[in-house]
Amino acid sequence: MIPQDFIHQVLDRVDVVDVIDHYVPLKKKGANYQACCPFHSEKTPSFTVSPTKQFYHCFGCGAHGTAISFLMEYAGMGFVGAVKDLASRVGMEVPDDGQAARPENDNRDRLYASMEAAAQFYKDQLKTSDKVVNYLKGRGLEGKTAAHFGLGYAPDDWQGLAKAVADYQSQDLETAGLVIAGEGKRYDRFRDRVMFPIRNERGKVIAFGGRVIGQGEPKYLNSPETPLFHKGRELYGLFENRRAIQQAGRAVVVEGYMDAVMLGQYGVENALATLGTAITPDHVGKLFKLVDDVIFAFDGDAAGRKAAWRALENSLPRLTDGKRAAFLFLPEGEDPDSFVQSAGREAFERMCDQAKPLSDFLFEELSTNIDTASEEGKVRLFTLVEPYLKQMTNAPLLARSLRQRLAAISGVVASERQQRSGVRKPVGGMARQVPPTSPRIVLQALLHRPERLKTLSELPLSEGQTAGQLEAVLAVMREHPELANIRGLLEYFRGQPEETLVQAAAAGVLEWGEDYDSEPDLRGAWAGLMEQAAKQQSAAFKGKKPSEISPAERSRYMAALKEKKLDRLSQVEPPKG
Repeated sequence: MIPQDFIHQVLDRVDVVDVIDHYVPLKKKGANYQACCPFHSEKTPSFTVSPTKQFYHCFGCGAHGTAISFLMEYAGMGFVGAVKDLASRVGMEVPDDGQAARPENDNRDRLYASMEAAAQFYKDQLKTSDKVVNYLKGRGLEGKTAAHFGLGYAPDDWQGLAKAVADYQSQDLETAGLVIAGEGKRYDRFRDRVMFPIRNERGKVIAFGGRVIGQGEPKYLNSPETPLFHKGRELYGLFENRRAIQQAGRAVVVEGYMDAVMLGQYGVENALATLGTAITPDHVGKLFKLVDDVIFAFDGDAAGRKAAWRALENSLPRLTDGKRAAFLFLPEGEDPDSFVQSAGREAFERMCDQAKPLSDFLFEELSTNIDTASEEGKVRLFTLVEPYLKQMTNAPLLARSLRQRLAAISGVVASERQQRSGVRKPVGGMARQVPPTSPRIVLQALLHRPERLKTLSELPLSEGQTAGQLEAVLAVMREHPELANIRGLLEYFRGQPEETLVQAAAAGVLEWGEDYDSEPDLRGAWAGLMEQAAKQQSAAFKGKKPSEISPAERSRYMAALKEKKLDRLSQVEPPKG
């Protein structure tokens, strides 16, 4: 674990404006900087970066955070990687806390090194193989495209990798899925195949997909599950096309590596592919973090529709209001690779624009072979559709709309209990705004002007969860004045219950602006908290004898009364004794 004080030293020396501007061009507007949000598609800039607060917030989708958060969400780095990246920019070295010496970390580094060595070997082999170069040219692939995706060739040699690594007998090669060993034999997993390196979001090679040249089975051979690679979580082309996907505001998911590669060559650079597996909930969740619009492009045959249905089923739990999933079915005999080569980019993108919305696909598939003209058929349709709507726990508005559609078709209306079953509050930045709580207003005002903290006494007691969280935040601000700012508190409470309160308050600060007079807000909210505290303590005194009231309880109560100073509190009888 990286020490907290080091993290804050790094954040003190980097400028969030410079970090974000490197990826997303920012324009000065008043005291802040703005841009169209890189995390969702929009025409009017709502993404705001504050140089004084060292914090960014999108008023459209709710994305927010520090320089560390931005590198994690936009550049796909892990937390440690983001801290190391920022540290390197300001000439700082992350202190060694013993993590680097751990065997599991050392093993992963060796596996990454093995994968990188294999990727370079395969690329070198491609350059010298006329057979493979001619094969790829025959498929319409250009050299710059092959270079962009790092394509290579595994030679038709049982131990070709022995030329690329220092120790072909190393267990690491087996663990990484590059070599197969057993019954006294040891040989390369990939032989005589075009190689597609699969990279994680940080650009490290974690696996390979190998396509047979000409005829042969299996057509595609993928790396097995390894400590580096879990195919249900990764998407081919995400690293290479991440920025294009975010700029387009739409991701196109295809089934094959060559589909993604050829679409990219023809200008459809927001495409990526699954790794020989069906779409998983993890895939869907990862995509909806990047964009609001996801299109699943499949062949129009029975196998393609079956794969599309699996994608629909795994999308429902991860779908949120404001997000859209749609399905594109190509003409018979076509796949994205062949279609874009014959019809071109514009034709493919027109098909994407006309893709079938998830809701239409859902009703279309479940209505098959059902006579909705009969009462039995209407009820049958209701019983088939309703269980899927219950899975849409994160998209209550869309689920409600689909229930209305279902009622119109079937004549059956779900009971109120059924409609509310499993429905949660909307998540993400598109959720309906709610009035700010007193704890949020207090913290917001203090983040706006941190020096005011000295003028506040300690909360005598908590009233509700957010008040308790406010106490925890204020305690940190008092004990560590260097953290009494948006950036410091966000990183201190990252992953903790208090993080939500800090995030909400930080977003509110940007809405106020630098010149806003927040003193009345602070005093009003603080007085409200004190009144709640006094009333809560007064209620706790009821039924108690004076001797049963501790000095600490009496002291907290009197402190609340003194702080509040409102006439209506004089009607609350103080404890005697």
